[in-house]
Amino acid sequence: MKPQFVLIDAFKIPWLYIPSKNIIKGDLKIKSIAAASVIAKVSRDLHMAEVDARFPGYGFAEHKGYGTRRHQEALRSLGPCAEHRMTYAPVKAMMTTKTK
Repeated sequence: MKPQFVLIDAFKIPWLYIPSKNIIKGDLKIKSIAAASVIAKVSRDLHMAEVDARFPGYGFAEHKGYGTRRHQEALRSLGPCAEHRMTYAPVKAMMTTKTK
């Protein structure tokens, strides 16, 4: 069944063509948003553990992709891998300086 209405935590999703409402701190106010946040975090953590196994040295299982000091150091020493978003400012800057 296609969703008829979507509740979104905080940010508006401009490309979403289903009626929706973004709610600031929605995970604190709406139980379904809170549950979705937990499911998303657990899924992300599992995915990062898989990414860590495919791309050792970056510490993805530890920092879950957040820009920690260790992650930044790994980016500098190893360069970005296929999992990195090339639009993320530190990665983009690194790619710009390497191509100059």
